[in-house]
Amino acid sequence: MSGNVWEWCLDWYGDYSSSAVTDPQGPQRDGSDRVIRGGSWFNFAYYCRVACQLYIYPDFRSEGYGFRLALVPVQ
Repeated sequence: MSGNVWEWCLDWYGDYSSSAVTDPQGPQRDGSDRVIRGGSWFNFAYYCRVACQLYIYPDFRSEGYGFRLALVPVQ
């Protein structure tokens, strides 16, 4: 799914822990920017990776930014 639109994440932008962590959340509400990942249809291939993260203001809007919906099966 990378490369369609930048994925707007709930994480605030900042340094992650240097130790091994499952599902790192980034810093608590220390900053003003949110993480975006995965590149967009108008980016070079380098940016279309989940490992690539940049940041934007939460109020910024563009056709290249979005979010992903996930269906969690009910058990």
